[in-house]
Amino acid sequence: MNAITSGRRQLINLAYRLLGSLADAEDAVQETYARWYAMPRQQQEAIESPGAWLTTVAGRICLNLLDSARARRERYVGEWLPEPLPDRTEWVSGSPGAAADPADRVTLDESVNMAFLVVLDSMTPAERVAFILHDVFRYPFAEVAEIVGRTPAACRQLAFSARRRIRESQPSATPARQQAGIVRDFKQAWEAKDIDALIDLLNPDATATGDGGGLASAEPHPIEGAEEVARFFAVRASAAPNISILERTVNGQPGLVAQQDGVTVTVYAFDVTGDRIRRIWAVRNPDKLRPWI
Repeated sequence: MNAITSGRRQLINLAYRLLGSLADAEDAVQETYARWYAMPRQQQEAIESPGAWLTTVAGRICLNLLDSARARRERYVGEWLPEPLPDRTEWVSGSPGAAADPADRVTLDESVNMAFLVVLDSMTPAERVAFILHDVFRYPFAEVAEIVGRTPAACRQLAFSARRRIRESQPSATPARQQAGIVRDFKQAWEAKDIDALIDLLNPDATATGDGGGLASAEPHPIEGAEEVARFFAVRASAAPNISILERTVNGQPGLVAQQDGVTVTVYAFDVTGDRIRRIWAVRNPDKLRPWI
C-alpha cells in the first residue's frame, strides 16, 4: 500500500489549488482514500494505476465541492478569500517560522500565490479543474476529460479560457527581493502611521479586501483607492496599538502577519506590480488561520 499512501502529498497539492482551502483539501483527500479502502481487495487489484484512480476520484470530489461552494459563498458573511498558507522559514531572517504540518505538505510556488488563487476563484469549476490539472499538473486532456466529464476538445477550450483570465489579471511579476523591500517599507510606514508614505507605496487604484467570515471584524466590501487604503491602515494602527506586525511568507510570497498576545489575528498578502502595491488581502477569519501561530 506504500504506492497508495505515497501519493497523498500530490493529492493535497492538487486539492488545495482546486479548492483554495487547506481544510477542504484535506477533507477531499480523506474522502478519496476512504473510497479506495472501501473497495474489495479484488477490485483494488484490478485497477491498473492506483495513482491515476486516486487523482481521478479526488478531482471529481473537488469539482463537486466547487459546485456546492457557490451556494455556500452566497451565505458567507462579507468577502471570501482563499486560505493563506505559511512557509517554514521567514523571508527576512531565514530562521524557523510558524508553519509546520499540515501546511508544509503543500509545495509553495507561483500557482499558490494569493493573486493566482483569487483569479482561480473567479473561474467556473470546470475551467478551474481543467486548467489546474493540465497547465499546473501536466495531465493530458484525455485524462482531464475523464475527470471533468467533457470531451478533450472541450477541456482544451476550458483551459484556454482560464489561461486568458490569468494573463489578463496578472501583469509581469516583480522580483521577490523587490517585493520584500516594498512590503517591508509598507510595514514601516504603517507602524509610523505615515499616510503620505503609505500612499506613495500604493497604486492609485489600489484595493484592500478583508475576510472575517462573520467571525472577526472586516470591511464588508473592498476599500478602493490609494488614499482610502492608506487612511484605513493608519486608523487601524492607532486603534490597535498592542498589535505586532511580523514579516512572513504568505503563499510563497512576502507578506505580513498581525499578532495579538502571540496569536495570529490577521494574515496579509500583497500583489506588487512594478514598485507599487496593487492589491492587499487581509484574512481575519480564524477558521482560515489554523496553520498559523
